Amino acid sequence: METLVVDHPLVAHKLTTLRDQETDSPTFRRLTDELVTLLTYEATRDIRITDVTVRTPLTLTSGVRLTRPAPLVVPILRAGLGMLDGMARLLPMAEVGFVGMARDEHTLQPATYADRLPRDLSGRQCFVLDPMLATGGTLAAALRMLVERGADHVTAICLLAAPEGLEAVREKLAGTLDPEHGATLRVVTAAVDERLDERGFILPGLGDAGDRLYGSL
Repeated sequence: METLVVDHPLVAHKLTTLRDQETDSPTFRRLTDELVTLLTYEATRDIRITDVTVRTPLTLTSGVRLTRPAPLVVPILRAGLGMLDGMARLLPMAEVGFVGMARDEHTLQPATYADRLPRDLSGRQCFVLDPMLATGGTLAAALRMLVERGADHVTAICLLAAPEGLEAVREKLAGTLDPEHGATLRVVTAAVDERLDERGFILPGLGDAGDRLYGSL
C-alpha cells in the first residue's frame, strides 16, 4: 500500500485553518471542499486515459480522454459527503456510489448500514472519500468491499491519517491486496499526524470531522 502525503503550501494553509477550533462550520465546509480539490489533483495522476485525435479549428491534433468505465467515487457516510463536491469539481464525469458505516465508540469496530454500490466493479478505478483515517477499521472495510466486487485500483483520499490507522489498513487488507489478486491501494492525505488518543481520535487532529461539517447529532 502506498501513502502519498501532499506537500504543498496551499494544502498546509487550509489544513491549519481546519484544525483551528475557532473555525465555524460554514468555513470548515468551504475549506474541506477546497482542500479535497487539491488532494484530488494528486490522487488522479494515475487515472486511466486513452489516446484520441481531435480536430481543432485549425488542424488535427492528438490528445487523451478518460477511459471507460468511468471512475467511481465513493464517499463514506456521513462525513465523506462533505468531500464529494470538491472531488466532483475535477471529475464531473465520474459515477458516485455510497457506503454508510458507523464506528462503535466502545469497540471501535465499523458496522455497515448502507450500501449503494454496483455489484460488479471489474476493471473500475475507485476513489474513496473518508476525512479521518484514525483506527482504520471503517476504511479497511470499505476498501475490502470494493476489491471483493472486482475493483483493481483503489485510492482513498483522507484529510488526515494516523500512523496506527495506516498500519491497520495494511494489516487488514494484506491478503486481499496481494500481487496475485491484482488490486492496488493508495492513500492520499494532507498529513500523517502523531498518534491516536485513548478514544481513537487523531492527535493533534481536527476533532470529529462529521460534527464540524454538519454539527453534532
